[in-house]
Amino acid sequence: MSTILSFFNKHSFLFSRNTNPFWGIRMFLILTCLFFSVNCSSFLHKTGIMWERSKSDLSKKEIVLGEFRWVYLEGGNSEETVLTIHGFGGEKDHWTRFARTLTGRYRVISPDLPGFGENARIPERTYSILEQSKRLHEFAKSLGLKKYHIVGNSMGGSIAGVYAANYPDEVKTLTLIDTAGIKSPEPSLAMKMYLEGKPNPLLVNSVEDFDRLIRFSFVNPPYIPWPLKTYFAENSIRNREWNESIFRQIRGEGFPLEPLLPKIKAPTLVLWGDQDNIIDKSCTIVLEKKLKVKHKILILPEVGHGPMIEKPKETAEIWADWISEN
Repeated sequence: MSTILSFFNKHSFLFSRNTNPFWGIRMFLILTCLFFSVNCSSFLHKTGIMWERSKSDLSKKEIVLGEFRWVYLEGGNSEETVLTIHGFGGEKDHWTRFARTLTGRYRVISPDLPGFGENARIPERTYSILEQSKRLHEFAKSLGLKKYHIVGNSMGGSIAGVYAANYPDEVKTLTLIDTAGIKSPEPSLAMKMYLEGKPNPLLVNSVEDFDRLIRFSFVNPPYIPWPLKTYFAENSIRNREWNESIFRQIRGEGFPLEPLLPKIKAPTLVLWGDQDNIIDKSCTIVLEKKLKVKHKILILPEVGHGPMIEKPKETAEIWADWISEN
């Protein structure tokens, strides 16, 4: 999933009056930045990130493991830990607003996977689902995690599922959100485009592609002012070749999660946006058939590929209610 999915998560506070008395101050700062700073979009980006993390009680940390520099967010002080795994082209802040509902009751840890976000990009290494799950296991061990909940979206769901199958004694519960790694009985719109030889909708070559990706990923796309649109579009364009190389590796793996589904021992929650254009919701048919553990499958109405971003509070509440039953 492209990093654009994190935009609404990080910056929506800047563009809505809501009932907050500081709205006028924010807008004054934004307009001042627009007129007097050549680094406006970068300023807004950093300000938005810090604001959203603070509201979610998350702080940025890092640890070096071998060749990779793991940068991650952590918040909450409960003994119950939730490890969240982002999707393709994504990063740790995809979970910031999702975490906001949970940090009062759980310890939430959201890392940048190797090859994404602020983690290292080493062209000579592979970034397959299996390799990433092994690296994630080393990361979890380095933090001293023993028994924890794991939540993954899209590519991150595939990694989380493979992880749960291969390290069953360490996973308390598993949550798969619009997960990759499974062959859908019905092809998604993205898959149809791929089979027809059309450009990959997840890769950005221009600002126009960026606009298309927003519409493709969300049911209700957020408004993005032009300075920030330029910032994120340019960032996505710079990352295009790198993301494409990882996409090819993942595509070459096929569907690594599907054959491992019967091996999963942790109670499993499956959430899916009913209007996911990237991975079709018919994957839930496969999950229902092949998951042998206690599980629950929910199709969320009027949601796209990233429910934890498009409806973070509702998604987190669904997760927390389910956890209380398990």
